[in-house]
Amino acid sequence: MQSNSNHNIYFEDREDAAIQLIETLPLELLEENDPVVIGVSEGGVFFADKIAKAVNSKMDILLTEAILAPNNPELSIAMISETEEVVMHKALIDSFGIHEDYVYGEAQRKYDEEVLSYVYKYRKGKDLVSLSGKYVILADECVETGLTMMVALKSVIARGAKNIYIATPILDKAVYENLLNVCDGVFCPHKIQDYISIEYYYKNFEPLTFEDITEIIDSYEHRMKMEQSEE
Repeated sequence: MQSNSNHNIYFEDREDAAIQLIETLPLELLEENDPVVIGVSEGGVFFADKIAKAVNSKMDILLTEAILAPNNPELSIAMISETEEVVMHKALIDSFGIHEDYVYGEAQRKYDEEVLSYVYKYRKGKDLVSLSGKYVILADECVETGLTMMVALKSVIARGAKNIYIATPILDKAVYENLLNVCDGVFCPHKIQDYISIEYYYKNFEPLTFEDITEIIDSYEHRMKMEQSEE
């Protein structure tokens, strides 16, 4: 557990962040349109589950993996999703003189070695829930560079989503402006100038474990089965 005395704390914990995020959502509009909520990261699953409960909708997780710079294993220069969509950070790629062939080669390797394993790990190999003609809410615990969210947007567009909204408790102001241009709405209680790091804005922030995520997914699936049996 991390504690932070910084005055820029916006959330007590994830539960508090979820409450604040849901307060920004047009719940009635969303519920009327039978949306699908997609967590675009492991941390995003927590918020996707909370939103899905609030709007009585389906939920799923979209699996992605970062492509890292060849000389900096902590710098993400692109992302690939389970639908094999790729989004690049062109400014970084150009500034470091990285060839696009390297990016596509790494993307394919990451897809084969990691993304497919995540699909089996979290969804037991099942395909992503149908998004054709759907209102889709993409949820994440934060948006920093926007790479993950952009590849998620590209992926759900490719799957036929009708309207796409983004929901996150906190993001960078510049990224917020960029995302507004490529989706139907961005819901976020806190837009930060010069975003630092997610744990900086929480009083208590603990990374979610594999067990935490699978428990959320299993609980959701149990809830869906119960609802189907009652119909």
